[in-house]
Amino acid sequence: MAYQLQEIGRRIQSDVREFLAECDENYAQRVSLAADRILSNLERSPIVLLSGPSGSGKTTTAMKIAEELRRRGVGSHAVAMDNYFLTPDPKTAPRTPEGSIDYESPLCLDMELLSQHFAALSRGEEILIPKFEFARQMRNDSLGVPLKLEKNEIVIFEGIHALNDQIAGRHPEAAKLYISARSNVNEGAVLRFKGTWMRLTRRAVRDYSFRGTGVAQTLEMWANVRRGEKLYISPFKNKADIVFDSSLPYEVPVMKNYALPILQSVPKDNERHDELLDLIRGFDHFQAIDPALVAKDSLLREFIGGGSYQYH
Repeated sequence: MAYQLQEIGRRIQSDVREFLAECDENYAQRVSLAADRILSNLERSPIVLLSGPSGSGKTTTAMKIAEELRRRGVGSHAVAMDNYFLTPDPKTAPRTPEGSIDYESPLCLDMELLSQHFAALSRGEEILIPKFEFARQMRNDSLGVPLKLEKNEIVIFEGIHALNDQIAGRHPEAAKLYISARSNVNEGAVLRFKGTWMRLTRRAVRDYSFRGTGVAQTLEMWANVRRGEKLYISPFKNKADIVFDSSLPYEVPVMKNYALPILQSVPKDNERHDELLDLIRGFDHFQAIDPALVAKDSLLREFIGGGSYQYH
């Protein structure tokens, strides 16, 4: 699927508020369809596995699906699988071809504990969800949060490896979703903005604003992130019951306000500067939208801040 640049520009000019509201409603309909599919599987399993590459909006989507299920009277919880990271051991940690620790590898996750927890929750037993402290790069189980599912309750585990055979393959009865910003923006038949650029922009803005990571560092990591996607994430997307497009037609005009200043600040001697210039030029085709117009519960708020959801 591709959005048309001319149509985006026309909607911004005619009634930008109506344009944003319509895009958010289309996204809400996708959430509702996902909730339908999950409920149809509830008799088989209370476990939902939600996977997708970096910058796809997994966290917000998981919370929105849980919210929709609660509206329908089904108790729901969203759990970040990042908390199941193992404390890295430099001696045994998986490595990239360049020799650094490969944080994209599923071997960084405690697969055994995840599998045990899925089985325990399915039996109605209580588990203790661990807590991974990213600042200290260690798992701290003393900060764990207990969870027990009552009858007809659901838990959504979201993470990049949720559909990996070592996880989903052991629990084929679970409902499975794959999410990514999949849509390009075209002008006629000409590609103006790639879906992968949307994800890179989301991550660069979020990392700069909330994680203290400069855009040059995000760009440096991005090559390994993309490598990890091709090795560890994309091969399993065909396991999903639902494939969910998390792109929003209005996001590039909104992101232009945040992304351009930080992208343009990257020194010209950066080895990825040519790639960066292509991305910067991509924004030239879009009229900016005032971020104040973005709804507080928009998925985009996961990356630009100021939203109604709490992210940890």
